[in-house]
Amino acid sequence: MPSHKVILTLPAHEMSKADATFKVHSDGEMLGTLEVSKGSLVWFPPNTTYGLKVGWEKFAQMMDENATRFEKR
Repeated sequence: MPSHKVILTLPAHEMSKADATFKVHSDGEMLGTLEVSKGSLVWFPPNTTYGLKVGWEKFAQMMDENATRFEKR
């Protein structure tokens, strides 16, 4: 199983004014960067300037259809 590392950068402002940025690594290699804002999520693959954007409603639908159910702790 790969070892994951996620670096979180939180803004000092409301979410509507600045994105939260997650830099995601797997076994030391960059998987990409996730930017979370009030209106959407944008995934940037490594070494690219384009992002893959999805709104919150579409994200919720994708999770309902594709995610594995996880027991609450």
